[in-house]
Amino acid sequence: MNTSDFLSLLAEHQEKELLFEYTEGMLVGTNYHITEVKHMVIDSVDCGAGTDTWRETVVQLWESPSELGKPDYMTAFKALGILKKVGTIKPYTLNAELKIEYGNARFHTTQLYVNSFKVKEKQLLLKLSTVPTDCKAKEACGIVENTIYETACSPESGCC
Repeated sequence: MNTSDFLSLLAEHQEKELLFEYTEGMLVGTNYHITEVKHMVIDSVDCGAGTDTWRETVVQLWESPSELGKPDYMTAFKALGILKKVGTIKPYTLNAELKIEYGNARFHTTQLYVNSFKVKEKQLLLKLSTVPTDCKAKEACGIVENTIYETACSPESGCC
């Protein structure tokens, strides 16, 4: 999901509570806050010496210990208000990939993708997921799907 799609989804469902499922059956607590929005520019070089640049919007969630047991989730309206205010300070790149940054005592802090969403009577549920790392230079490194040739990624190969 990109940033524009996320903002549109929130605008479309403003009256609903906004829930995040960070792993199957596990929800970010009702006591969450949006604590930071990162406008990221990734400028990378892969192991095959290929370069790439892209943008990401990272929305950080944090559970407030002082609000444990809070009965209601933040509404999409409130989240949209926060994100709009951020956008007036630092404009969004609307086609940037959206990530949700989250962690708690039972789940390591990581950046998650919005895999899908469900609209229920009073709720907008965003289902989050991780994406495993991958080699972007498989051809340059001589990597065949599911097989890594040790000599292809030796220091002398110019790869890795």
